[in-house]
Amino acid sequence: MAPREDDRDQTLEEFDAAVNMTAGQLEKWLESDESKSVGQSDGGESVGHRSGRRIVELLHTNKSDLSDDDLAHMRKVTGYVHRHLKQRPDGDITGTRWRYSLMNWGHDPKEP
Repeated sequence: MAPREDDRDQTLEEFDAAVNMTAGQLEKWLESDESKSVGQSDGGESVGHRSGRRIVELLHTNKSDLSDDDLAHMRKVTGYVHRHLKQRPDGDITGTRWRYSLMNWGHDPKEP
């Protein structure tokens, strides 16, 4: 069953609010050693890093061309960002694994 139009619009709005990095910023970040150093992995690419690559694709996709699977991933990203933001550590977050993990999911907590 396809999502209703208002559900689709809400998903897009929430994703746009959660992902505050551009496709270019995220692509550059995903190439960094810091990006590759965080996240849960089974020995290969971490879940967050793989999600980051998918987010780049989503950011390059016309909104009218997004599939139900794309929208489901956008909801997953939004949920992850919201949950992770509630776990903010004390002090300067600049070089923390917490920040790096969020950035893999397209959100830099140091940006507005």
